[in-house]
Amino acid sequence: MSKRGGFPGGMGGFGGMNINSLMKEAKKMQADMEKGQAELAEKEFDASAGGGAITVKVSGAKVLKEIKISPDAVDPDDVEMLQDLIITCVNEALRKVDSAQSEQLGKFNIPGLM
Repeated sequence: MSKRGGFPGGMGGFGGMNINSLMKEAKKMQADMEKGQAELAEKEFDASAGGGAITVKVSGAKVLKEIKISPDAVDPDDVEMLQDLIITCVNEALRKVDSAQSEQLGKFNIPGLM
């Protein structure tokens, strides 16, 4: 009876997959993820609040690019409402970026990443 050392099926139970092949696939996945993140950073996301009284534009890198405020939204007696509209609008634009990031990275199906 001979004893065979190592793991059944080859390299550490990778289902017969060559470690070099596994590393090559990981590098390709990393390059694809970096490309996707760069493309996402270049995109712009818009949101509005108050029936269009406030509009904002953010980049995919979550950089605020533009805020437009309708003159009708500016009421010196109700600055708090204007502040709330701006916060709501910016948060909605950032939610759109988060959603796009989840969609982009979701294709890779890596446990623990998202």
